[in-house]
Amino acid sequence: MAVPVAFSAALGYNILMKFYKDRYDVIIIGGAPAGLSAAIELAEAGCSVLVLEQQNTPGGVSTSIVRNGFEMELSLHEMSGVGGIFDRQQAGKFFDRHSIGIKWYRVPESYTIAFRERRVTMHAGLQRFAAEAESCVPGSGESVLNFLQLCSAVFECVSRFSNPSLSAVSRSLHELDIMFKTAGYTTKDVMDSLDVPEEAQKLLTPYWLYVGSPLSELPFTIYAVLAGDYIGHGSFVPEKYSYEMSLKLAEKAAGLGVQVEYRQRAEKILTEGGKVIGVQTAHGQKITCDYVISGAYPVQVYQNMISPPEAVPAQAFKMLQSRSLNFTVFTLILMLEGTPQELGIENYCVFTGESTESERIFNENIAGPGPYEALIGVCLNLANPKGVPEGFTSYSITALLRPEAFSDIAAEDYEAVRQRIAGQLVDTMQDRLRIPIRGHIRELVIATPVSIAGRSGSPGGCIYGFRHTMTDHIGARLLAQGQEHFISGLEFAGAHGFAGDGMGTQIMNGETAAKNILDQKKKAEEKLRRLDLGEDREKKYEN
Repeated sequence: MAVPVAFSAALGYNILMKFYKDRYDVIIIGGAPAGLSAAIELAEAGCSVLVLEQQNTPGGVSTSIVRNGFEMELSLHEMSGVGGIFDRQQAGKFFDRHSIGIKWYRVPESYTIAFRERRVTMHAGLQRFAAEAESCVPGSGESVLNFLQLCSAVFECVSRFSNPSLSAVSRSLHELDIMFKTAGYTTKDVMDSLDVPEEAQKLLTPYWLYVGSPLSELPFTIYAVLAGDYIGHGSFVPEKYSYEMSLKLAEKAAGLGVQVEYRQRAEKILTEGGKVIGVQTAHGQKITCDYVISGAYPVQVYQNMISPPEAVPAQAFKMLQSRSLNFTVFTLILMLEGTPQELGIENYCVFTGESTESERIFNENIAGPGPYEALIGVCLNLANPKGVPEGFTSYSITALLRPEAFSDIAAEDYEAVRQRIAGQLVDTMQDRLRIPIRGHIRELVIATPVSIAGRSGSPGGCIYGFRHTMTDHIGARLLAQGQEHFISGLEFAGAHGFAGDGMGTQIMNGETAAKNILDQKKKAEEKLRRLDLGEDREKKYEN
């Protein structure tokens, strides 16, 4: 931890240790993937950058934890936006472009559905997925394929439109037409309009858990981006867990001259005349800069961090009132004795519940502290067998819930509630999948909204950003980006960024924040240049 002033008893006087520079171009609050990817882009463009991370390691929740010699993945189920060697997507291109070497393993399936009415495994690839839908629901293949092809088209359009490396000119009117023609419809609307049978719709339903809105309320644009990537291009996991990704991003940033400081919490964002002028740390140090990228949620920034508080315009609070926080999670991470084959675990990712009715689950089952009906089970071995000690199985069970789910739990009741929910998750998964868990647990980690909030600082432990609605989703956020710069020089990058949640998406959010700053910096420099030229002309005229 940085100590700006050291005292020497022998010499009897204070020695000022210059720790921070007089000024930085950009200070980034938070060393998660979004902030680190922004730091890399800015440093390569010649900016001086400081990253302040409140934890002692990079990555935020994109990390692993070691218990009794076992390294256990804390949060990453699967990562979109990577793509294969010959099919690189935006996050994968970022790592390649910056020579950040990570070995990626392709997840072997899109998902398995294990509900009372059926159990079926679906795989990536539009044609293959549609063929599997046809075998489950005869007569559905063509409509499912048409639906997935539309998802893929929208995904490609959004990817190009939101790609910070592309100019507005390179985004064709045809792409904009496809994207915005579908933006006014829910996912359920589009499925129905393409005559996807109800039973086949159930095969497409589970992804709603990764975006936090039931299909009747979920903007089709959001579902299309998710399905177009996961089903169209597959998903991946890094060989050495998400912490490898976070660590290599931090190492790359430091290698480019970025000053990355841990156990340093930014407490205030200092402003003057409606513009960012610096950051104040929890230790009281004031650090000067021209721009700030915040990994902290806008609700935290505008309510508690802007100094002076009156610098926050009323429009910022109106924006916050129009948005609601999306999901957090309760996750049980287990190291089980025995291989997946010995335990009877056949699938990488399983969505399981009593039914596929997303509306009922959303409205009834995720607001309080359990029991939880909709669960996700993930067996890491089946994608990354070398990442787990021989003879053991890495298995996680996750319930998604709203941030307020733990808000009314008294401190003295927390541990009992935590243990009760963990037991329920184990028993439910054992019963539904017929796999032995309790008798094989060697080590476990329980992540709750409370512990996630402690790690990330996010309100209610929210890791999914703001909920996507028909009036507030990636398309609307893209159009509103310029209107939401309430304080000059302040950008946001994280799950709450314009592109939403997901580790792959964080790279995009970081790139976009960096590009916005570089664009602002270029305009400011051009303005100064013009002023200088104007002054020179006036002097010549006077002479």
